[in-house]
Amino acid sequence: RARRPSQVWVAELAYVASWQGFVYVAFVVDVFARMIVGWRVSASLKADLVLDALEQALHARADTEGLVHHSDRGTQYLSIRYSERLAEAGIRASVGSTGDSYDNALAETIIGLYKTEVIRRRGPWRNVDAVEFATLEWVAWFNNQRLLGPIGEIPPVELEQAYYRSNEPHAMPA
Repeated sequence: RARRPSQVWVAELAYVASWQGFVYVAFVVDVFARMIVGWRVSASLKADLVLDALEQALHARADTEGLVHHSDRGTQYLSIRYSERLAEAGIRASVGSTGDSYDNALAETIIGLYKTEVIRRRGPWRNVDAVEFATLEWVAWFNNQRLLGPIGEIPPVELEQAYYRSNEPHAMPA
């Protein structure tokens, strides 16, 4: 749980079968409203995949003070380049324990929704470009229109907007 945006992020990746081989999709999710703040699609499972998703999240969220980034123990997330980038951004890394299926449950839930709502429903997939375009559409819909029960049957963007409206500094009287 998070009490505000950019307090805790979770990250995970998914494998998608295509006619040209596996396609990999990485997500970075802000725990507060379940907002997908970074994502990337690639035909390669190298660390660049998760680094690019992280960079998108960092670009989307300028204020990362006090942020904790949680992931599983995947080699991409434990890579020196990824760890260094988190440290450079002032983000504290948190890595799950081995064999704990509940440790990164929120990220796994987002992956499950993605696979159910896009991958299984609209496949089979021709190539990385088809997966990337479908992912772009889904992320936009997910963040801006999909109603999520855990946050009050509203889209993630609405919860974040409500947070910022209620936490804006009040105007000082003249």
